[in-house]
Amino acid sequence: MGTKWLPRNVLFLSLLAVRAHSCPDACSKCSKPDNCEFCRPGWILHNNTCVDIDECGTKLGKCSQNSYCLNTEGSFLCKACDMSCVGCLGSGPARCRKCAPGYRLMGSKCVDVDECSDRVLACHGLDEICFNTEGSFRCGCAEGFTRENGVCVKKQLPSVQEKGLFEDLQDEEVEVLQQMFFGVVLCALATLAAKGDLVYTSMFMGAVAAMAGYWLSERGDRLMNNFFKQR
Repeated sequence: MGTKWLPRNVLFLSLLAVRAHSCPDACSKCSKPDNCEFCRPGWILHNNTCVDIDECGTKLGKCSQNSYCLNTEGSFLCKACDMSCVGCLGSGPARCRKCAPGYRLMGSKCVDVDECSDRVLACHGLDEICFNTEGSFRCGCAEGFTRENGVCVKKQLPSVQEKGLFEDLQDEEVEVLQQMFFGVVLCALATLAAKGDLVYTSMFMGAVAAMAGYWLSERGDRLMNNFFKQR
């Protein structure tokens, strides 16, 4: 029993010793956890401890003209400058080395220039309106105008053809109007004929005959059939 128990405990204690003597992440070699001998790239040995190198404060942290250096643990990043900057020392419009076109320095920041509010008109065309944008501007046509060949011209409204008074009437509606017209004529002629005027009496009789012929025609029969069907 004793011979089997001893090796297992020795192995367990050995693992604890290895773990206890493991180096910090920044160390590539150490004699004990608090005594680094060599550091990983991006770190420097100082008093047996690995300290992060600030590459941004040295020539190691080189970034392009329109970006700035941001230090990280053991390395660095190049971040884009604010759009108002041409070169910068850090994030935001207050860290610009120089203001980009369309911006100007106001206080300690590069701010957008409102070209549309300047005394000199930004848009020179007739019926054009200036729209300010971030760092620039654009010219658009005024309301009711559209751009054609680079010039703002008045929009042409689509022509609407006017319909006649009776253009939308159905056949049945036309027949009803005809009946109403004949009825008015007959009433007028009947009134005049009642006064004994032979001319109007003849006209009245002729109108009655015309109406009778209409009702006896095929069209009149069809209208009457439709009328009684609806009943």
